[in-house]
Amino acid sequence: MTGTVYIVIYTLYHHIYKLALEIEKGLQSTGVNVKMFQVKETLSDDILDKMHAPIKPDLPVITVDELTEADGILFGIPTRFGTMPAQVKALLDATGKLWANGSLAGKFAGTFFCTASQHGGQETTAFTTITYFTHHAMVYVPLGFASAHLFDTTEVVGGSPYGAGTVANGDGSREVSQKELEIARTQGENFGKVVSTYVLGKTP
Repeated sequence: MTGTVYIVIYTLYHHIYKLALEIEKGLQSTGVNVKMFQVKETLSDDILDKMHAPIKPDLPVITVDELTEADGILFGIPTRFGTMPAQVKALLDATGKLWANGSLAGKFAGTFFCTASQHGGQETTAFTTITYFTHHAMVYVPLGFASAHLFDTTEVVGGSPYGAGTVANGDGSREVSQKELEIARTQGENFGKVVSTYVLGKTP
């Protein structure tokens, strides 16, 4: 038994989804079981059409109770004004019963991000998400500077010690770069190793 990791994302222009696919590859390389979900959309189809948003990925919508099934959860969060969007907050705000029962205590959590600009708040989004993990007694696993690309100053590179990331431009026109994809895969590998080591260690 090597553990189970859920990737839970909200994605508008698919930048977070593209990072999630690389994270999934990194997780799978460690032998953990992986399943990807998206959070429920709260914007109407009319609004999404006006925003020129593509069709959502073909992923199941996560329920609150399903969060309890995983040994670790990686949340893919596009930033809104330096914090998580309402769609992600709606999911986490609905976890009161899980908090009361301690259902998420001891589970591992991680984060990755997308912002419109380099200074759009990838780290502040992590700060304002960690409070949920703390109240649930989850174990937060940061990326650290595990990838040399995080030291690169020759071009725009998303991500931080808190997790992989990308910079999309306000209209979503910038694609996820190869370096950002590689950072994401590294995060998946490292997170998977932590979860699998823990699960194997407690298996009789």
